[in-house]
Amino acid sequence: MTISSQADLPAASEAKTPTPRALMLRRAFEHKGFIAGVVIVGALILVALLAPWLAPHDPFAQSLPHRLLPPVWAEGGNWDYLLGTDQVGRDYLSRLIYGARVSLTIGFGAALIGMMIGVTLGVCAGYFGGWVDHSVSFLLTAQLALPGLLLAMALVFIIGPSVWVVIGIIGVLHWTYFLVVTRSATQRLKSQDFVAAAKAMGATRWQILRTEILPNLSSQIIVIFTFELGISILAESSLSFLGVGIQPPTPSWGLMIAEGKQALFYRPWLVILPGVSLFLLVIGANLLGDGLRDITSPQGRN
Repeated sequence: MTISSQADLPAASEAKTPTPRALMLRRAFEHKGFIAGVVIVGALILVALLAPWLAPHDPFAQSLPHRLLPPVWAEGGNWDYLLGTDQVGRDYLSRLIYGARVSLTIGFGAALIGMMIGVTLGVCAGYFGGWVDHSVSFLLTAQLALPGLLLAMALVFIIGPSVWVVIGIIGVLHWTYFLVVTRSATQRLKSQDFVAAAKAMGATRWQILRTEILPNLSSQIIVIFTFELGISILAESSLSFLGVGIQPPTPSWGLMIAEGKQALFYRPWLVILPGVSLFLLVIGANLLGDGLRDITSPQGRN
């Protein structure tokens, strides 16, 4: 009995050791910031997807007799327009709901383009080194030396403002974080034993990049993607606020702030409501990225 019980001890201790996936899930459920980010971003994505069913009115329909109605909780509010109306009588709640769709579309699209450019350049520079690394470093230095917002304004003005143009320009100008992180991580990974084993088995360089390097960069890429999502949304709002981004009558939170700034002192909700919506989306994306960084790190910081 004594021998069998002692033999069972290692098996019992192995059974109690959590797997990496179980440990990551436990960290995720214990991380308050990550949970808050998931709830905020998930709720806004759901609102954007269900916009045709959630919006009480057509966001483009104008009604001059109902222009500049206050929200329902203010004096003179109307239950038909819960958050009031804008300068031409359009329902503000409907425009906020559809504005979430525009902001998320541009944010995800621009972050995806930036990810493709930055990860490709970073992995190639980190793995091949030499003249490839020097060329990519020169591109990075040139990109960091350019004034991003002014360049985006000039490009949008030259090409012409539209949703797809804004997505493309913001994406092309926001890839530096992806490059810096993936380049340094690839330089570290290419000297690991599993890469040497893949080379010994006859794997080509592109097979090593696809099957060995990129899978080990996935968690870092996802974290950067969430941060770039918030940066891209802020960039779109800045361009729209300055008049060179999304053009009226398309509902955009940055454009709504720009349209409402003239009535800020006597109709403050025209600026506060889209501003709060923009704040929630960006802070949710940043909380999500910060939580993912803590959850996927080996130390499991909290």
